[in-house]
Amino acid sequence: MLKNLKKLRLEHGISQKQLADVISFSQQSINKYENHDIEPDIATLIKIADFFNTSVDYLIGNSDIRRKIENVTPYDLNKEEAQLINEYRKLSPKKKQSVALIIENYNEH
Repeated sequence: MLKNLKKLRLEHGISQKQLADVISFSQQSINKYENHDIEPDIATLIKIADFFNTSVDYLIGNSDIRRKIENVTPYDLNKEEAQLINEYRKLSPKKKQSVALIIENYNEH
């Protein structure tokens, strides 16, 4: 069921035990989630998705979109603007904060 759990865990360089400790589950449960032995409840899916800053849909393999699904406002963007948005979405939260500070600095001057 959790098609992308192991992939996300390995990309973040954490063990099943470390993930289990963070979300307050047993290592055995994480192992079972990864190997399709059991399916977690929705609250557990949300906890895991939140930890990896992704959506439940991505976690279960229902979407290829890795980022959290958020409410968005439609804009007419040109190619350059669309590319900037796409690159921004790939940034870590800390890097997004840095970009926001740079923009704020430019807007103040």
